[in-house]
Amino acid sequence: MILVNTETIPGKELNLLGLVKGSTIQTKNFGRDITQSFKTLVGGELKAYNQMMNDARALATKRMVEEAEALGADAIVNIRYASASVMQGAAEVLAYGTAVKFV
Repeated sequence: MILVNTETIPGKELNLLGLVKGSTIQTKNFGRDITQSFKTLVGGELKAYNQMMNDARALATKRMVEEAEALGADAIVNIRYASASVMQGAAEVLAYGTAVKFV
């Protein structure tokens, strides 16, 4: 499966199959949440939250690819990501794009 954030793939003619998406809502455990809140007092990277968001993007992408594979897609073009805070310490990540089949 080819994944790109462009509208085309050089050298390929594409048939559009439709919108595909994947999402997840992730949260950190309570103990980690407390240690990260102390980090805001002194500044610096919130590594636990950074890892949480990386994991969430990977899972959302996996779900998007599975939806595209179910349509028989060869690639997903114009991929975008969006995220939103759902509650303190929890975030939703959405991956979406256009599933395409090569002609």
